[in-house]
Amino acid sequence: MNAPRPFQIVIGALALAGVAKASLLVGDLGAPRPDIPTRPGLFVSAANAAAGDPEPEPATAAVAPAIPESCAAPEEVLSAIATERGLLDDQRAALDERASEIALAEETLSIEMARLSELRGELEGLMTKIDEAREADVARLVALYVNMKPRDAATIMNDLDIEVAVTVLGAMPERDAAPVLAAMNVVRAQAISMIILERSKLPGDQRLNGIRLQ
Repeated sequence: MNAPRPFQIVIGALALAGVAKASLLVGDLGAPRPDIPTRPGLFVSAANAAAGDPEPEPATAAVAPAIPESCAAPEEVLSAIATERGLLDDQRAALDERASEIALAEETLSIEMARLSELRGELEGLMTKIDEAREADVARLVALYVNMKPRDAATIMNDLDIEVAVTVLGAMPERDAAPVLAAMNVVRAQAISMIILERSKLPGDQRLNGIRLQ
């Protein structure tokens, strides 16, 4: 057997040194280094592929869609809508009832106003009749006193109510009233003359205080 040559020995030593260095390099690559960011599964996948192991599938968590708490269930929404619709129906019924009451009140007021207008017409007609009757009575009294003798008429008017005496003498013609007034009591005649003069004035301008009747 021939002895190995020195050249072959050197080549073999270099080959062994290269294998050892490669083994150290592979070991360094497999270990994580803090200064170099690593991606999960990169070297593991390579190692597993080299070893013939299947690469593990990444775990995927099933994420359920989040339902907002404020979103009510369909039954609750339908119940709320039904409640609101019931309230609206009640309000509409109350408004309709109120409108009916207002319409009835307006109709009643219209009837009362018509009745008051009718009563006013009747009252005005009655007052007209009273005034006409009073004027007729005064006219009859005037006719009676005109047909009397002046002294007899004066004697009656001296004791007659002052308002009646003033009314009758004021309605009599001057030629008939003058003899009667002249035949009356002087104080009474003066009082009647003052009242006839002042009654044509406004109430605030009349001066009837201090008039002597007897």
